[in-house]
Amino acid sequence: MKKFWALLCMVIVIFSMAACGNIQAQMPVDQAESPLEEGAPLSDLSEESENADVQSEAMDSTETKAEGMQPDTISNESENMTESAADTEDGETVPEMEMSETVGTEADIQNGAEEAVMNMKVQVGDAVFSATLEENEAVASFVEMMRENPVSIQMSDYSGFEKVGSLGTSLPASNSQTTTHAGDIVLYNGNQIVIFYGSNSWSYTRLGHVDDLTGWEEALGSGDVTVTFSLE
Repeated sequence: MKKFWALLCMVIVIFSMAACGNIQAQMPVDQAESPLEEGAPLSDLSEESENADVQSEAMDSTETKAEGMQPDTISNESENMTESAADTEDGETVPEMEMSETVGTEADIQNGAEEAVMNMKVQVGDAVFSATLEENEAVASFVEMMRENPVSIQMSDYSGFEKVGSLGTSLPASNSQTTTHAGDIVLYNGNQIVIFYGSNSWSYTRLGHVDDLTGWEEALGSGDVTVTFSLE
């Protein structure tokens, strides 16, 4: 009987130990499975993973588009800058052209004015002749005198080839040895006006020349004459 009870106790102990072993073996499984039980379902995790992939692809696509658009954007900006520069150049060119035209017009007016005073009238008695003026300082000063009033000079015959008279003032001379001919008008000694109906060689400053000598010698004659110089 004692053996029976001892055997029964051993069986109970063994059974208890076996039961404890099963419980301990099941506990890690429960702990391992607990995150799944406490966490989101597998389908939810899968959806989150898919959403993350979609967002990643969207970001990659956006970066790709941005990278693809950068050259076009730079090109467009470059074109805009070029157009802007062209507009600026056009905007600056028009005033320059207008200024150039204005300057040209003013120059033409000045040239026309100079051409207008390049001729003067030489009146001897009732005869009037046209003379072309030279370009020098003496002529410029003489023109200024004629702008104010016609210049009349009492002139005397000299040596049978010229008439000479005092201007009453001095002009800036630029004398040079020259041979004169009929119709020449010169400055002698800075303050003497000489007009020729013959020829002579001397140091003079040229003032001008009568264009048409028809009746020139006859108008001057052989005695004293009054000659009036004026601008045409």
